[in-house]
Amino acid sequence: MIKFFVNVLLINIFTASMFAQSAASLRWADSVFNTLNNDQRIAQLMVVRMSAPGANGKAQIFDAQVKDLIKRYNIGSLCVFQGAPTQIATHLNQYQQMAQTPIMVCVDGEWGLAMRLDSVQPFPFQLSAGAVKDKNLLYQMGKAMGEQCKRMGIQVNYAPVVDINNNPANPVIGYRSFGEDKVKVGDFGAAITQGMQDAGIMACAKHFPGHGDVNVDSHYDLPVINKSIDQLTDLELYPFQQIFKANVGSVMIAHLYIPSIDNTPNRATSLSPNNVTNLLRTKMGYNGISFTDALEMKGVAKFFPGGEAAVQSLIAGNDMLCLPSDIPNTIEEIKKAIKKKRLSWNDIYAKTKKVLAAKYDLGLHTKPVIALENLTNDLNKKVNEVRHQVLSQSITSLRAETETSSFLPIEKISKEKIAYVAIGINKDNELTSKLRKNIGADVFFFDHKQNASRVLSTIELLKKRYKKVIMGLHNYNKRPANNFMMGAGSLQLIDKATAQLSNLTFIAFGNPYALKYINEGTNVLPICAYEDDAIVHNIMYDVLTGYADMNGNLPVTIKATMPFGKGYVVSKKKSLVMQWMQQVEYRLWLYKEWMQLQQRQLIAVLRQV
Repeated sequence: MIKFFVNVLLINIFTASMFAQSAASLRWADSVFNTLNNDQRIAQLMVVRMSAPGANGKAQIFDAQVKDLIKRYNIGSLCVFQGAPTQIATHLNQYQQMAQTPIMVCVDGEWGLAMRLDSVQPFPFQLSAGAVKDKNLLYQMGKAMGEQCKRMGIQVNYAPVVDINNNPANPVIGYRSFGEDKVKVGDFGAAITQGMQDAGIMACAKHFPGHGDVNVDSHYDLPVINKSIDQLTDLELYPFQQIFKANVGSVMIAHLYIPSIDNTPNRATSLSPNNVTNLLRTKMGYNGISFTDALEMKGVAKFFPGGEAAVQSLIAGNDMLCLPSDIPNTIEEIKKAIKKKRLSWNDIYAKTKKVLAAKYDLGLHTKPVIALENLTNDLNKKVNEVRHQVLSQSITSLRAETETSSFLPIEKISKEKIAYVAIGINKDNELTSKLRKNIGADVFFFDHKQNASRVLSTIELLKKRYKKVIMGLHNYNKRPANNFMMGAGSLQLIDKATAQLSNLTFIAFGNPYALKYINEGTNVLPICAYEDDAIVHNIMYDVLTGYADMNGNLPVTIKATMPFGKGYVVSKKKSLVMQWMQQVEYRLWLYKEWMQLQQRQLIAVLRQV
């Protein structure tokens, strides 16, 4: 506890660099502030939703509403959600040109712009990245994400998540976290932050003071965490302390009910002065921008409707209000609170100048213009390379190399007949087609809708006909509810196969917690591949055939025999010449993927016409 608060002095030093308010930024902020009326000064503190999912796969752009708010109130910030890159960029160019004050554009892009925009490829999930050992890969990923945002005319990315994934049943964090170890979460969060901010984008640490140990989703209700301040300090607050040292430009405040911080009934941490002013600002010494989590979420809207949640957020010490439900009403409620002396104009003015100074530091002293030519290609330029670098280092073997020789590598048309059982899909993917074509494996599909009556006959067939069986668990939900949305037949097949087959390599292509369903024994080689796309399938094919290593470590504890950090280095078996040939084949595949991406982008553009 004492060590924690001694480090506050270091934090204050570190938070005085990139997004500190320089003399130039303060002069610009003052000059712009003087051109605004009081309604506009309040509106500079608001982040407005720009788009949402619409009918027929088309994004719904709130164009009329956004233009009205820009004209009437000179709103400070927009948050990009769904849409095609050129579509969104065209609107952003229009909004920036008509705005009196340049608009700070934000995105909730934890795995890059693919989290929101179509035609953009995703960076790895944070849980997948949490399996690698080299945090420099996280810096490179963060820098590529920052460059992607910058190309799109976005100044703030609401990432990284530095919540500790210490509750396997968490319905909302899970795969969005780097894992359960506070040191790794802090180090990796700091690395990805430094990468983004070196690219000129403001990162945002979330969700303060820690959303990992909950069993309720704050989008739908107010989660409760019954931990003491000492417990929070020792665990949940540790990654925030580390990322504050890394000079993260902003932090997002969670909607949580934590009685040890504030026991006022139903008061979320986002609305609590004890949390924002006393804990975040005073005790932890953080002076950057603080965003509320979305005020439309039920964690606050259920108890404080309309503009009251916004008022209490500002009283608590927050700087920016994310997605208030009704801008005109919220502005009126804030002015009423000032009249009642719950807030003061000086509070508002200080926050407005702070936001304006941050805009200057983000390059918004001039109005940005997004070049539309080759936009989608540019956004995708580095994604596959970074994705391959990270995910190839994440593959995790849960048996030592000395114990894997009877399982791997598999050989082309070997005397030992090989089967691949693809659970969760009903047609070929990149892995099954390569195993069928290059190895001569027989492929069986067992999707999650299959009746359990087929399980016993499948097991008997595999026992009789095959010396080696590889079983891949595909297409299951990223979240743990309802057994990851797997069917009873899938669960029964996993149970029977891992108990009865004599030589089984079992691969989880997704959330590693799904490995809890397997039976462990000398007959099974468990592997976690974390994600389920063609890049991972190619990596896994190389692993299975002896052309690639397994280097990852579990970022979470799955069960007692699969604790955090478990993972063995399993080295590739094939010669350098054979490995080179495999790389040539991979490059040819990447070119094919690029060509297919061009086609998809053209289709996406035509859909918007």
